[in-house]
Amino acid sequence: MQNISIFMARIQDPGGNGGGGKRDKEIKKAKARQEKMERKEERKANSSKGKSLEDMMAYIDEDGNITSTPPDPNKKKEINVEDIQLGPARQVAEEPVGSPVRRGVVKFFNESKGFGFIIDQQTQNSIFVHIKQLLEPIKERDQVTFEIENGHKGPSAVNVKKVK
Repeated sequence: MQNISIFMARIQDPGGNGGGGKRDKEIKKAKARQEKMERKEERKANSSKGKSLEDMMAYIDEDGNITSTPPDPNKKKEINVEDIQLGPARQVAEEPVGSPVRRGVVKFFNESKGFGFIIDQQTQNSIFVHIKQLLEPIKERDQVTFEIENGHKGPSAVNVKKVK
């Protein structure tokens, strides 16, 4: 019961220690305003405004590191603007040279899932193969012949046969 009466006394006494009266709030606001002005003055004193452009410049050396010293003009390399490539390299469609039938080795084939990959002996690229494109059953490490068609996700092997 005594704790409740002390609490009630603090609520009723706005100028007391625990009440946080109007005067206390004004003093806190004035103190916060003064601290803010001091921080503003400190920022102005330490600001980088007024520095010369040369002081603000940063350079990249031949190793790709950022440095404050300018590069040596004797080590300057000329680069042709046409040699600069923005974005990914363009894909050039490979036209089969000679016969459209290629040879390769089955790298992976999963009969239960119905797909696999063949390593093309000519280009060493991995070519996707679906079970529907097989003319006869294949398994891993089989020598096969096939033709390449562009599928919706890239090159795909069709008319796949085992080499006898």
